[in-house]
Amino acid sequence: MPVRRISKPIRPQQLTAAYLKALGRHMAEFRAGTADRAWEIRDFAELLFVHPTHLSNTVQEVTGRSPCDFYEEGLMDVARELLLTTEISAAEVARRLTMDPSNFNKFFKRFAGTTPKRFREERLMRRSA
Repeated sequence: MPVRRISKPIRPQQLTAAYLKALGRHMAEFRAGTADRAWEIRDFAELLFVHPTHLSNTVQEVTGRSPCDFYEEGLMDVARELLLTTEISAAEVARRLTMDPSNFNKFFKRFAGTTPKRFREERLMRRSA
């Protein structure tokens, strides 16, 4: 008798992909300056018609990373991009990300190891060298 392979359900992967796609759209709102607030896991879950705990557990199961990890990574990508491609101040970048400027500085330094101002200055110096 031939051995039947049991395939894993694809729903977890679909849900994770849908979360990442929605996250990408939300990050685009930050880039454009049109986001009115930072979304929470419950906002994404509501959009995807699932319970927040289920969404969080599914993303963690499929990727090995929490939804929060992806969200923070996305915020850092947007922050770096805005700091390097625009002339707006770090405080304005913070406001675009719906953060208080002092909290943004702490957030940025935790992930980048430097302040937004120093990050911009160092990158600009490298470009001109």
